[in-house]
Formats: sequence, structure tokens, C-alpha cells
Amino acid sequence: MKQFSYVRVTSGKAAISELSKDKTAMFLAGGTNLVDLMKSGVTNPERLVDITRVPLATIEATKTGLRIGALAKNTAVAEHPLVLKHFPLLSQALNAGASPQLRNMATVGGNMMQRTRCHYFYDTALPCNKRNPGSGCGAIGGFSRMHAIFGASDKCIAVHPSDMCVALTALDAVITVTGAKGERKISFGEFHRLPGDTPEIDNTLQRGELITAVDIPFNDALQQTHYLKVRDRASYAFALVSAGVALSLKGNNIADVRIAMGGVAHKPWRLKEAEAYLKGKPATEEHFREAARLTMAQAKAEEGNAYKLTLAPNTIVEALKLAAANGNI
Repeated sequence: MKQFSYVRVTSGKAAISELSKDKTAMFLAGGTNLVDLMKSGVTNPERLVDITRVPLATIEATKTGLRIGALAKNTAVAEHPLVLKHFPLLSQALNAGASPQLRNMATVGGNMMQRTRCHYFYDTALPCNKRNPGSGCGAIGGFSRMHAIFGASDKCIAVHPSDMCVALTALDAVITVTGAKGERKISFGEFHRLPGDTPEIDNTLQRGELITAVDIPFNDALQQTHYLKVRDRASYAFALVSAGVALSLKGNNIADVRIAMGGVAHKPWRLKEAEAYLKGKPATEEHFREAARLTMAQAKAEEGNAYKLTLAPNTIVEALKLAAANGNI
């Protein structure tokens, strides 16, 4: 690991000021991803700004929804009574991620900022446009089993690894960030980027900005939820494919629905076309399969991840069936 300087701050203003002093400086919170990247030599900041003592860990109701501070720990969010009552999908997604030890350290803001787990990205001896722009994408034509089937480019086919972010995308969350120019809001679906020609840029956060909170609007009609994560083992594994579903049923008809997927794109993948198709229709397997079929019209696979063309629609259908039949499980 490269040597670096370290400073601890106690306010957001001080954090932003410290970051401006070194163009390689980075914020340190739980460190569950950043420290790994530093050990591997993938990321080499010359200065770490420890923000763990900035008061940004509050979880509280507002007039319109729930505000979660960026430094709230994943476990605290998953187990919070307001999350369990109003946003069970978020709790389910968080509990599907990583391990209890990591969830106890990882923060909401850090979870949003984590980088792909593509092994070409992590191995500095291999080509990776995300780590070293212009070096090529080793996964294209290489080992691509974990990689994207939506929104990829000829520069990168990596996927975003977060479970939490899938749920927050489905729940129409809004991110608050603060920088030298003041505060701004970013809809969660617009925060993470597709790779395009600049896969090294993961999100729309600007240099010097600090994530301070995430707001989720109340919608208690969407209480029948399920987060289905298909992975190689039952614990501490990233999704091959995941689907987060929140439903509102009137009788057997779908009054409202939210669907997002993980493990399939460079960002959490919202299924708006499937949502539009399902609204007003009976909650039947036939309609679920048609919604999945509409979603997969945009899918494109490499040889190594072609199995996702079957796994992804089956995961969508199963998640919808479980949400419709069993509610919060």
C-alpha cells in the first residue's frame, strides 16, 4: 500500500475544505471497499479525510418520507423500526449484502460509492479501462461470467455490486450532496452512470462534494415487497442477478409497482417499461413473464454471461410472484 497522509474532521465544511487541498484526497468512512482498493494498488490516494465523526448518521422521519444520513451504518438502517415499517424492501436488500461484520461497518454513503468487483479492475496486471483509461476491457472476450447484459459499452461491461442501491433505485430515493458551491439534490436513478466512453467515472458526484443524506418518499401502498438475490453461495457473495420488487395490489390487480435489478448493469437497473406494462393488470404469472420479456429485449450478453439471458427474466418473475403472494418475506 502506498503511503498517505491522514486527517480526521468533525464537520462537513471541514471535510470539503480538506479534500480541496489535494486532488488525490478521498473521504474515508467505513473503509470496507476503499481500504481493499488501496491494498490492491487500484486506488492510491495521497491523503485520506476521515469523516466518521461528522454528524451524518441520523435516521429520522420528515414530512414527506425518511431521511437517512450518509454515515448511518448498513446494519442500523436495516434494523431501524421506520425502515422495517415503511421500506421493507430496503431492509431486505441490505440484509442480503456482504456479511454481518461488513454491514456493521459499511455506511450508506460508502455503499453508494463502492466500485465494481470485476476481477480485471482489481488485478493491476490486467487491462481495464475503468482503472486505466485506454488500456482496454479484458472482460470483453475474456472471463465475463459476472458481467453486464444491459447498458454496457465497448469500453466496459462491469456491473455495480450494491444490493442497497437496487432497493433505493426502486424506491425513488433522492440524494443530498454538499460542496463548495452549496447543496444540491440528485435522484437516485441519475446518480450512477453507464460506462459509455468514460467508464472510469462511476457517478455524477462532482469533485469536492460530500454525500450527506438520502431521502425516501413515503409510499405505504408499496408494502408487498421482495428482494431476490441469486448468487453462488448463500452468504458474502455478489449477485449474479438480483431483483427488488415493491407492489401495491387492489384485490388481484396491480395498482402500482416498482422493479429494479442488480448484477446486470454498470448501475442499478430500473425496469420502467415492465412497471408500465404491469400497472392495472392482474398479478398473474403470465403477466409477470410478459413484463420480463419486455425487459430482456434490450439485453446483450458475452459468451461467458449468456446464462443471464435466462436467469434474469426468471429472477424477475420469481421476485414478482413472491412479492404478490407473500408480502414482506
